[in-house]
Amino acid sequence: MTDLTALGAAIAAKQPTLTPTVAFGELTLGATIADILAALEFLKTDPECHLTTLVDITAVDHPEDPARFEVVYHLLSMHKNHRLRLKIAVGDGAMVPSAIGIYPSANWFEREVFDMFGILFSGHPDLRRILTDYGFRGHPLRKDFPTTGYTEVRYDEVQKRVVYEPVKLVQEYRQFDFMSPWEGAHYILPGNEKPNADKKV
Repeated sequence: MTDLTALGAAIAAKQPTLTPTVAFGELTLGATIADILAALEFLKTDPECHLTTLVDITAVDHPEDPARFEVVYHLLSMHKNHRLRLKIAVGDGAMVPSAIGIYPSANWFEREVFDMFGILFSGHPDLRRILTDYGFRGHPLRKDFPTTGYTEVRYDEVQKRVVYEPVKLVQEYRQFDFMSPWEGAHYILPGNEKPNADKKV
């Protein structure tokens, strides 16, 4: 089992721009946008790290922070049997250098982050949506994105094609009742109507 604290200290000694923290049995490194490619190259090629597999790239949205997003790289070393997380803070509209030249698997991961969060990757050869439609408005994993979306899709029998329309919600849909019938609702729930329920036989 790898001593994560020792590994983090060894990485920080060689790369002073990386700040290691160990929490919940996991090693996380903090970096900056300017240093991200150098950090990834080092973590992949350094004999002590040997993190040759990019497992995933994702992001976290913190709308209240000046640097709104955290882009997170998950790296794995099958040779050394350890993994770590590399994080960078990214402001809204800032561009992150693409990691495709170091990890070719970053291609689709970066497209997913762009599609879901709207984070741009400079140097990406084909940065377009991958999970939503090309005409989709907004980025679904941003915290300010409405849970119902902006448009709805349906097949129109008259036009014989798929049509996009603005979302229309009836008022009843917006009112949710989270009362469990086991907790004793003070009214008759739909489907439980029993005529003459109060009459004694």
